[in-house]
This record gives sequence, structure tokens and C-alpha cells, in this order.
Amino acid sequence: MYDNDTQLESLLIVITAPTSQIGRQVLDGLLAADEKLRVVARDPARLPDRARNRVEIVQGSHGDPAVVDRAFAGADTVFWLAPPNPRADSVEAAYLDFTRPACEAFARHGVQRVVGISALGRGTPQAEHAGLVTASLAMDDMIASSGVHYRALTMPSFMDNILNQTDVLNSGVLTSPMSGERSAPVCATRDIAGAAAALLGDDSWTGNGSVPVLGPEDLSFRDMAGIISEVLARPIDFQRISGETLRENLNGHGMSEAMAQGMVDMMLAKNDGLDNAEPRTPESTTPTSFRQWCEEVLKPADTR
Repeated sequence: MYDNDTQLESLLIVITAPTSQIGRQVLDGLLAADEKLRVVARDPARLPDRARNRVEIVQGSHGDPAVVDRAFAGADTVFWLAPPNPRADSVEAAYLDFTRPACEAFARHGVQRVVGISALGRGTPQAEHAGLVTASLAMDDMIASSGVHYRALTMPSFMDNILNQTDVLNSGVLTSPMSGERSAPVCATRDIAGAAAALLGDDSWTGNGSVPVLGPEDLSFRDMAGIISEVLARPIDFQRISGETLRENLNGHGMSEAMAQGMVDMMLAKNDGLDNAEPRTPESTTPTSFRQWCEEVLKPADTR
């Protein structure tokens, strides 16, 4: 017998990609909540010290059928993040082929709930030819069809992606194929992780649906360049580049032709309003402003 304050057995939550930008913050949130956790990690040595003695570890790729078969046995809820694969042969391979073994394991082991990282745009004309976004939305459909209860966290571009643009800090130039005047939502990965952790720790929701994470405001690239300039106390310019230039830059950094084209198609769809179709609500408005993110994340990364 047990009283109302004691569960017979804690729910087991599995976290994929626990050392990724979002996954590590999800892990932090669930460790703080003292949840029962299992993680799937290619390199367990990259896990934070505070996690290693508190979580069960399954080593390997969560795209491997044998690995997910072990990882999802006895699991109640799974955090799903398809990792970046810049050298994939196609966007379908990066999202659908990678996720298919997991969907089979969800069904085989009776996993109840999955929370996944996805993108805005479902039901819009722009999403039909939006590269990475199109594949991500197809991945959502595959997961939902496995029989689990599913929540797709749907996001615009991440503030944190600016950290990947070395020209911003080194040369003072923010670049994109998007118009400098196109205002759109932008969100911080910390808010995505917070939304994910809240859903993973809640066993009351059912069915399939999306949870938009839109940040607190819409901004253009020129707006963002201005805010970065103020926070770093030096001029940061915005320069619009062509899709072809972006493709060449990505290829130059080792990205496959298919994935580079998928990135270009996504950015052009965003320029056509892909991220603007989702109505902003109090529920989808998340707290971290771009200025706050610049002060707390970008500025400390500036070693100039």
C-alpha cells in the first residue's frame, strides 16, 4: 500500500542527444527535478560529472536499432532530438531514416509519450519546399503514427545559432539569405529546454499536437544586429547574402550538397513567411529576450 504522496514506481524518462545544445539543458532541468532518467550518448565522457552517477547510460547512437531497443525498454517517456548530420545524403536520411528505428522501438516497448524537437510551418504552402523543415514535419508524422502520445516543440530560428556564425564576433558581420527587414520570432534554446522538461515530467497529456516556442518578440536581422552592437559596444553590421553564397559556404565547411540545399530552402521559406504563420499567444510566448540572451550568452563568448 502507498499514500497519495508516494508513487509505486517513478516514471522512466529517456533523453536522447543529452550532450547537445538543447539536450544538455533538458538533462539539467530534469536532474533538478529529481526525475528517474536514462540517457543515450555516443560518448558518455561528455556528460557532466553531476549526471554520471545519477542517470542510467546507454552508449551509442539513437539512430541504431540495437541501441534504441535497449534504451527504450521499460521507458515511459522519451525526449527525441534528431542530431545534426551535415554530411547526410538527403534531408530524408537525416530525419526520417534516422528516426525510423526509434519509432519501431516505441511501438515494441509500449512507450507512452514522446516529446520531439521540430519546426514551425505545418499546413503552410512554404513548408512544402522548406528543406530541413519539410523533413522535420514528416518526422513528426512518423513519430505520431507509431502509437505514442506526441508533442512536437515547434520553433523558429534559434538565438543560439548566432554563436555558429564566426563572422559575427570576429568580423562584425551578421549574414543571412533572409531580408534584413523581415521580422520573425526567434527563441533561446534555454526556453525550448524548459518547455521540453515540463512536458517530459507531466504524465497527464495525451494525443498528438504541437507546442510553439516563439520567444517574447519578433525581430528582423537588422534589429538583432543593432542589439548585438549595443551589447558588445562595437558596430555589428547585417549583410544579406544569396542562397548560392550560403550553399557555397556550407559546402566549404564540409556539408553535403543535399543538406546545404536543405538549409538554403529552409532559409528562403523563412524569408517567405514560414515562421510568421503561427499566431503568438501567451502560451507560446517564452521569456528570454534577444537582448537578455546577448548579455548572458553571446557577450561572455566574445573574446575580442
